[in-house]
Amino acid sequence: MRFSAPKRALAQTTSVLALAAALATGTTGLLTGTAQAATVASGSLSFSGDPGDYISGGGSYAYATIARDGFDASASTDDRVVSVSVSGANGDWWYLDLAAPAGEVLAPGTYTGATRYPFNEGAEPGLSLDGNGRGCNTLTGEFTIDDVVFGPEGYLKTLDATYEQHCEGGTSALRGEVHIANPEPPAALDLGLAVAVDGTASALDGNATVHGTVSCNKPVQVTAAGDITQVKQRQLIRGSYTTSVACVPGAPVAWTATALPTGSVPFQKGKVEVKAQATALDPDYGQYVTANQTVTVTLAKVKKS
Repeated sequence: MRFSAPKRALAQTTSVLALAAALATGTTGLLTGTAQAATVASGSLSFSGDPGDYISGGGSYAYATIARDGFDASASTDDRVVSVSVSGANGDWWYLDLAAPAGEVLAPGTYTGATRYPFNEGAEPGLSLDGNGRGCNTLTGEFTIDDVVFGPEGYLKTLDATYEQHCEGGTSALRGEVHIANPEPPAALDLGLAVAVDGTASALDGNATVHGTVSCNKPVQVTAAGDITQVKQRQLIRGSYTTSVACVPGAPVAWTATALPTGSVPFQKGKVEVKAQATALDPDYGQYVTANQTVTVTLAKVKKS
């Protein structure tokens, strides 16, 4: 997620106006597979440009969390791209993206031959520093990653990097550095799912009831759902079930669910195939986590529903 760009009157070429519009509507930034940006605990971003550099106007800029400037940071879930958003206390706004070539993980080292992110292709690293209504249509440059540490699901713990970019193939350069430091990341949600090998088939309404347990490493609401399939006398009997339980770390939490047969033939005593999936939202990373099981269960016939 990026900060919304302030509305400013821009006297630029048509192509640059199109870029500014994209910035204002939030259409630039990390591509799919990116976690939601998180507020940075400690960070700084600074840069300066040669005379003639379009982005900096030949000036120098510096921002830091200690100066009450706002910082957000995130990484792609494949650890290839990092993105930093700055909302200056003075109203400035800047976005920085650094990307390894396709198929690679961003790691310490110098990346040369960078082109404008997210339009870099193949072996090209990606780079873009834009904001305050200014952006390069095309750019060349390089950046050096001194340190980068990722956590789960796009969490960015540490970033120390320097960068240099040239707009539109020009010789004038913008040079800067960025430093991000966040606490140790929370553990990713770990779900466990078990299906008991015994269940019941109701002689009253033909429903099948199955049960099991879920486990977790942080408090979450877990949905257990799935399908029950049985073959009796060449007839296929099917039904779906769903239930929800509150899971807390420690001991496994029991769940029970009932499936109604979809047709006129009831579930019966004997073996069934139970497909089960547990699903919960990781509260720290905003990602859904699942666990799956397929188990053969023996149903006992009961007279009560």
